[in-house]
Amino acid sequence: MALSLSPNNAAALLCLLSLLTHNAVSLPPDSIVSDLSTLQSESPSGVIRLTDALLHRILSLPTPRPFHFIIFFDAQKLHSNPQLSLPTLKSEFTLVSSSFLSNNPHNKSDLFFFDVELEESRASFALAGVNSLPHIRLFPPSANDPITDSIKMEASDLSGVATSMAEFIVSRTNLPVGPIVRPPIISRTQIIILTTIILISAPFLIKKLISGNTILHEKSIYMAGAIFVYFFSVSGAMFNIIRKMPMVLLDRNDPMKMVFFYRGSGMQLGAEGFTIGSLFTMVGLLLAFQCHVMVRVKNRKLQRLTMIVILFLSVLAVKKVILLNNWKTGYRVRAYWPSRWR
Repeated sequence: MALSLSPNNAAALLCLLSLLTHNAVSLPPDSIVSDLSTLQSESPSGVIRLTDALLHRILSLPTPRPFHFIIFFDAQKLHSNPQLSLPTLKSEFTLVSSSFLSNNPHNKSDLFFFDVELEESRASFALAGVNSLPHIRLFPPSANDPITDSIKMEASDLSGVATSMAEFIVSRTNLPVGPIVRPPIISRTQIIILTTIILISAPFLIKKLISGNTILHEKSIYMAGAIFVYFFSVSGAMFNIIRKMPMVLLDRNDPMKMVFFYRGSGMQLGAEGFTIGSLFTMVGLLLAFQCHVMVRVKNRKLQRLTMIVILFLSVLAVKKVILLNNWKTGYRVRAYWPSRWR
């Protein structure tokens, strides 16, 4: 996503560059490190909100500086764009920061994590040459020029999210990040509440289980579960969950249009998997209906009519799946007749 800078921002950038080049008065490194450590301790995750003035103070330090620092360039107005995944990347960046602090309590001042907002600090974006997002940049202690001396995190380093970010930092700084510490899915308070509810309801559940009057004794539950597992399998839902794929995409040529099917192998959208899974499940349910329900109907004409309709709908569904597969991958399904039939 391209970003633009206004004339006012350009003027602010010139002022900031002039301050950096003249730099008549510079604060001692210990003073800035102390201030950054204070800001770091005040942040729950250790990520410091960067401003143009704070960036100027950091870059005004004589090189080599006593620390590395890494900046996550953010834009709140672009958080709704599913293609950028800025909220997810920022959350993973925060996890890396908190993990570094928890795993390295005695070396917190060796690496500082920053995030900078576009609307608040456009001059910082221009100073680092940031014109698209997502963008994460690492500044080593010897960096003088914010563009040429810093290191941009490439898209491949964002593929594994927090783990890849940590590996990038370790390879570039030789500083240990340690294992990524993710917050528990259920908090301690929720665990206590759930345990209490289970202990209170356990006698009643055991009584119903012995009497055979529970949901576990309903065969319809197992039937619905089997259908759900089948749909979950054939729709590729696990792929979508692991890769965090969106349901739809916006058309690049026409932002008012939505893309439901992605052409090309190795990727699928949520709507695409839902459609294919529904077609497969429909065929299975129709055949099950014919085999288990219609065989009990005594009217032969109704049985035959229903069978013809079910076979017709099944053929249409399978044909649609084959056509979509051919459109997506380019592979065709070919029929080979036995040699005796030729």
